Amino acid sequence: MAIPISMKKTTLILGLWIFTLPSVFAQKGVEWDAAKIKLQMEKLNTLGTVLYVAAHPDDENTTLITYSSNDKKYRTAYLSLNRGSGGQNLIGDEQGPELGVIRTEELLEARAKDGGEQFFTHALDFGFSKTAKETLEFWGHDRILSDVVWIVRKFRPDIIICRFPEDKRAGHGNHWASAILAHEAFTAAADPKKFPDQLKYVSTWQPKRILWDVFSFPGMNLTKPDQFKVNIGGFNPLLGQGYGEIAAQSRSMHKSQGMGSTPFYGDQFAYFKTIAGGEPKTSIMDGVNTSWSGIAGGRETGTLIQKALDQYESSHPEKSVPLLFEIKKTIKKLSDTTLMHYKEKQVDDLIFACSGILLNAISSNPYIVAGENIKIRTEGINRSQANVILHSIKMPEGMKEVNRNLTPNKFDTSSYLMNVPQNTPISQPYWLMTEPSFAYYNFNDQLLVGKPMNTPSLEATFYLIINGNRIEITRPVLYKYTDPVRGEIFENIVVAPPVTANIKDEVYVLTDEKAQQVDVKVKGFKPGVKGVAHVDVPAGFIVSNNDQPFSLKNAADEIIISFSLVHSGAVNSTSSGLMNVSLKVDGNQYSRGFKTIAFTHVPAITLFPLAQARLASVPLLKGKGGNQIGYVMGAGDKVPDALVQMGYTVHLLSDKDLSSSNLAYYDAIIVGIRGYNTRHHLQFVRTRLMDYVQNGGSLIVQYNTNQGLVTDSIGPYPFKVVNKRVTDEKSPVTFLLPNDPIVNYPNKITQDDFKGWVQERGLYFVENVDARYRKPFAMQDPEEDFQDGSLIVTNFGKGKFVYTSLDFFRELPAGVPGAFRLFVNLIAK
Repeated sequence: MAIPISMKKTTLILGLWIFTLPSVFAQKGVEWDAAKIKLQMEKLNTLGTVLYVAAHPDDENTTLITYSSNDKKYRTAYLSLNRGSGGQNLIGDEQGPELGVIRTEELLEARAKDGGEQFFTHALDFGFSKTAKETLEFWGHDRILSDVVWIVRKFRPDIIICRFPEDKRAGHGNHWASAILAHEAFTAAADPKKFPDQLKYVSTWQPKRILWDVFSFPGMNLTKPDQFKVNIGGFNPLLGQGYGEIAAQSRSMHKSQGMGSTPFYGDQFAYFKTIAGGEPKTSIMDGVNTSWSGIAGGRETGTLIQKALDQYESSHPEKSVPLLFEIKKTIKKLSDTTLMHYKEKQVDDLIFACSGILLNAISSNPYIVAGENIKIRTEGINRSQANVILHSIKMPEGMKEVNRNLTPNKFDTSSYLMNVPQNTPISQPYWLMTEPSFAYYNFNDQLLVGKPMNTPSLEATFYLIINGNRIEITRPVLYKYTDPVRGEIFENIVVAPPVTANIKDEVYVLTDEKAQQVDVKVKGFKPGVKGVAHVDVPAGFIVSNNDQPFSLKNAADEIIISFSLVHSGAVNSTSSGLMNVSLKVDGNQYSRGFKTIAFTHVPAITLFPLAQARLASVPLLKGKGGNQIGYVMGAGDKVPDALVQMGYTVHLLSDKDLSSSNLAYYDAIIVGIRGYNTRHHLQFVRTRLMDYVQNGGSLIVQYNTNQGLVTDSIGPYPFKVVNKRVTDEKSPVTFLLPNDPIVNYPNKITQDDFKGWVQERGLYFVENVDARYRKPFAMQDPEEDFQDGSLIVTNFGKGKFVYTSLDFFRELPAGVPGAFRLFVNLIAK
């Protein structure tokens, strides 16, 4: 059956380099309760910065970040060197760049819970790596060191904390490399000879010390009783929660990795080892003055903030506003401009929160196109008795004079017609505007390094006078609507190209000279778009009806254009390449698609990927056994789409289907990746599945992790899933059973079929395999022993059982020809 494509609503959250205090999804105006205002005032009164460094989303110690930010009130950030795009996805079928954006948003939501900030580098998560040497060769040592140095110089941490050690105990080459780079940056950031071009924007910086947050993980406790340690398991009465509770909420935002966490209550200790700098005795900040008295010209500021804290009335926070303006005046006198800008932003947010002033700029449309006009509505309210004048509003096209009093507790709105500047870039994440290299993102703007997300596409700056004091606040232009279930929703507007092209399938497999229909959805984002759609294909492929005209009358109109794709001759050998679609409109060429991703725990995500699909010509025999495939979706993958491309009819099986349908109808049943980790019902239908095999069916189970299996009895005979893998996608494959049917029927599998694989060979191989299984292949990573647990097969009764840890879930969507041929052999009778 056809696999439906779900259409989802779209937006893109946009972040700032200067930390904006947490809000949910789109950044509407600051609204804090009285307790949070008090906490932010205490943070205003505290200096000290902490930078936590590791490799991936979910590597961070969320309890330590929570404690540092909310108990000690230090400015705290997590530097994740990469965005996690090389991992697996527990909640959907997104992989690669799409998964990286999801995990970026998850990290931002985690920081919104624990009070930290979030930074990244150019590094791309290319998959599991076994050594730091390999990781740094792929990333480029100096490329990523430069990024870490930049972030240290710009964020200026007093303390750097590493999650991992600088050796193989880190367990992953990326982890290992993160510690090495953090240690090198500790020294290099203070050296003006290192990356001197950065000094046009920032100054050198020397942190006080760098520490290793020594971990105690299951099976590896590296802590010692006599190590320096800190109790990070306290309780915060202003937040009404302990730090272990908040940390669990933060960690649970990593939903694509299945990191839902149970709160930890009571004492919890973090152990530290000093890597460089002075040994701490009582606090990680030993030797660092975290009060205003340590700043030139800061003593007056500290005195005023303490006065504001002493006089703060939770039932009347607006009474703090006059004193906050005095504090702001002293902050603006600071010679340390980096500290001045950060603290000024903090005090501005406090002024708006205490005064109850809310200001937003709302677009009439969720999508806008550069050069077009949009309607902007400003809205605001003064929920205090302060005398507030809205003096003016700065829009991208210029200043709008207002000079209007914001009457207490009266909702104020105005509408403006604005032209979107012609040079406004589309809302594509900045690190994906250019196609990434294998192991790093390609962008050259130094000022983008570290930023978690794009700056807002359009902003409005409100200039106000509050009781005679001038203040300004900048807000992103948002789109607002009311969902019948969720209520009022704020989303960041999306800047789109005038027209996009979406190719229906991600990969097209041609096995003979028969034409395949390629459907392209052309979607407009402004009215009156006319042009010609062109498909570019590599040598060996032909589009017989190319260059088709199209016309879209209204914005948001879309049409389907069908092209006929054929192979130029008989398919006698394998080949692959990319098909690209371009749309020629008014002398311009547009070549991006339109992709939306929506989950409830992160903002909806809009991407404009290149309008591409992968092509593969594959001499493919399907053998006997029919075409009906039952597919048990696990964590989510795109293998069903690839099966449809190979000519199979795919039926997605529910738990009810597994329990009560006639399984004999299916020629093969395939369990998707991590099915035995995520589909709890599988433990209850083992007998039915084994009966299915015994009666002549083929059951193919794809990889599972060794943690959290719903049952250890997956196959007819025992085997054990272990955390072993072969990460070298070019690893030579030894054919242990060259005459086995699995490598000979219906397709003769050779070494050529393992060429062009991506990211890895496989993961979570099996060991302790019962002798009744056959092991066709062995493979190895450099300087490691051969592993023979990538694929096992056995005949059971009249049927066949296969367990495979080869990563078909990556290879088939990537259009790797040999992967298609081998997968057909797994299915064939």
